[in-house]
Amino acid sequence: MDDGTGPDTRLAGLLRWPSGGFRLRWGVDAKGRSRWTRGRILAALAVLTTALLAFHSAVPNTVGRFGSLLETFLPWLGLAVPLLLTLALLRRSALALLALLLPVAAWGLLFGGRVTAGDGGAHDLTAVQHNVSDVNADPAGTARALSDAGPDLIALEELTPAALPAYEASLRAQYPYRAVRGTVGLWSKHPLTEAGAVDIRPEGIGKDWNRGLRARARTPWGDVAVYVAHLPSVRVQWHGFSSGRRDESAGLLGAALDAEQLEKVILLGDLNATVDDRGLDPVTSRLDSAGEDNFAFSWPTTLPISRIDHIMTRAARVTQIRPLPSTGSDHLPVAADIRFAP
Repeated sequence: MDDGTGPDTRLAGLLRWPSGGFRLRWGVDAKGRSRWTRGRILAALAVLTTALLAFHSAVPNTVGRFGSLLETFLPWLGLAVPLLLTLALLRRSALALLALLLPVAAWGLLFGGRVTAGDGGAHDLTAVQHNVSDVNADPAGTARALSDAGPDLIALEELTPAALPAYEASLRAQYPYRAVRGTVGLWSKHPLTEAGAVDIRPEGIGKDWNRGLRARARTPWGDVAVYVAHLPSVRVQWHGFSSGRRDESAGLLGAALDAEQLEKVILLGDLNATVDDRGLDPVTSRLDSAGEDNFAFSWPTTLPISRIDHIMTRAARVTQIRPLPSTGSDHLPVAADIRFAP
């Protein structure tokens, strides 16, 4: 029974049932506040969300690298919009609803293209990038899954001495050319020459840490410098984002790319950063990541929330990038179609 003070009565006070149907009452509340004067905190949160989206590069990275942490998950700030929208409707605040147009516009400008990105048209070759995981229980099956996608190039990271023979045996028939340095490898349908290690070791790391290589691929579209890289991992800790070694390694990789003499370049790798993360600037400032205008989340496999696996180019264009079905790794493979500039 409703005694006049229960939730049924309160709900009835919120709602009005006119002849035209159901609608919320947006008049003055019990404290005399109109729909334009209540919900100021919600409106302020909407403005704050907009500021973080539009001016994320202004968030300092000096302490805890919070700027990079924000940029790693920047698209997910959009989730604040439906939450604030729900609260604004419950609060019956026109002010908050109007303020929500700001983060909607900011998110749309930053990421709207990634939602609508589709097939970019004709391409010359396809490349696949995959961190196969050093605890992958089925390397042969993983190799077959990657080759079934029909790429011209396959780059792998976290190769182990125990698993390497299985990858080689499974890929040899379709990819007769390969280069392996340390824990990274490249398999190709096109001849590879000048294969060598690229030193991207942060300071204090031993010489047995080898996670970069470069090879010249002789393709029908000319010689292409193909880089494979696996930058150091990062951790989210109580005191911030531990990305110092990754940033240092990105700087070394950027310097190698800057010194590259060949015009055409393809970089494939687990860079442990999104393209929005300023820590990757030494790389993204030297290569075209226009094909990154697609979310194609690759990590973690169970619930992908970011793409830290990348395929970037110079004197070429990634026309489409997409995740492939899961393998025995905690990363999804990503495939990119590439068109060389005329």
